[in-house]
Amino acid sequence: MYPFIRMIKALWQSRNLPPIGFDETHVSHHRCWPWDIDMWMELNNGRTLTLLDLGRIPLAKRAGLIDALKGNQWGLTMAGVSVRYRRRIRTFEAFTMKSRAVCWDERFFYLEQCMIKSDGEVANHALYRAAVTDKSGIVAPARVAEAMGRDTVSPPIPAWVANWIEADASRPWPPMQD
Repeated sequence: MYPFIRMIKALWQSRNLPPIGFDETHVSHHRCWPWDIDMWMELNNGRTLTLLDLGRIPLAKRAGLIDALKGNQWGLTMAGVSVRYRRRIRTFEAFTMKSRAVCWDERFFYLEQCMIKSDGEVANHALYRAAVTDKSGIVAPARVAEAMGRDTVSPPIPAWVANWIEADASRPWPPMQD
């Protein structure tokens, strides 16, 4: 089930935080609860993706994206993700989440997130591709940035993000057609 109560809590906790630039980092604090774990008593990989929403949505709110979405009747969708899992997060373990926008191209925003254990070790790192949509399809990120009152020119695309974009573009679609 989607963590609606945790999302409400995350938005409530960030409600009085100052606005941030879209490429600035939103930091939030969380805990791995028993309903987040798998049979190995650690944070489930699928639940990790769901919990990352608890960082992205407050980031979007603080950066002004939520207001731009509402003001223009736009939607927001995730269009891809690559995750590295490196350390386990165990039941009841506290962790910090960091979320920020890295850059954008002509169609997508690229968002970076990680979960950091209390001992300072990075447990996982995700790179998301997100799209803003309207009735006609994808809204150009420069147009979205303008609606947010931000610079319409993306920060430079880091090589590791560009490499992921290129690798993902070479992936067959639709998959498994043989």
